[in-house]
Amino acid sequence: MRVLIAEDDELMLRTVEFRLKKDGHEVILARDGRDALQKIDLYQPDLIISDVMMPYLSGLEIVAAVRENRQTPIIILSGMGQEDIVLEAFRLGADDYLTKPFSPNELSVRIKRFAVVNQR
Repeated sequence: MRVLIAEDDELMLRTVEFRLKKDGHEVILARDGRDALQKIDLYQPDLIISDVMMPYLSGLEIVAAVRENRQTPIIILSGMGQEDIVLEAFRLGADDYLTKPFSPNELSVRIKRFAVVNQR
């Protein structure tokens, strides 16, 4: 499965990248929201994983932009677990939400759910 990770924190980006590659996924990296949208159009990933707080465009803006013409599954990762942010992410069309810190094993299990859907 081709997965785009949009994350501006280098350690978090590399941690998620390592886990996804270990699980056999092709990984595309984006370090800000604008870069993420460009790479989504270019690579058409099977899954998008995005932080909420990023330069240029937030993860919530990415969700809204993607939902204008795609149904690609989106997992939001965020250090902000406030209910209003979580609810807004889901209202905009996010498929899942993980609050940082999280277990890479939990992320892996959540990603596998979307891999099964993509095989259908």
